[in-house]
Amino acid sequence: MTLESLLQVASFGMETAIMVSAPVLLCGLTAGVLVSVFQAATQINDAALAFIPKIAAVVLSLMIFGPWMISCMVSFSIWTLSQIPAVTN
Repeated sequence: MTLESLLQVASFGMETAIMVSAPVLLCGLTAGVLVSVFQAATQINDAALAFIPKIAAVVLSLMIFGPWMISCMVSFSIWTLSQIPAVTN
């Protein structure tokens, strides 16, 4: 395995990981910021108020983006398995 092919596999893997995790992380981040602003404005400090909307946002984003995330991971897996002959030479 050459250095170029190793870097190509690592780069594509990192790009795939970022693309797959970004929608869920951004939805959780947005929900957390909105809840924090609401808590700061109303001075309500309840742990459940901060936790439940974030979980709901993450579950909703998984339901919306789940099929796309799975297709990205499957295409990465297929591409990675197709690179095995090049690695063994």
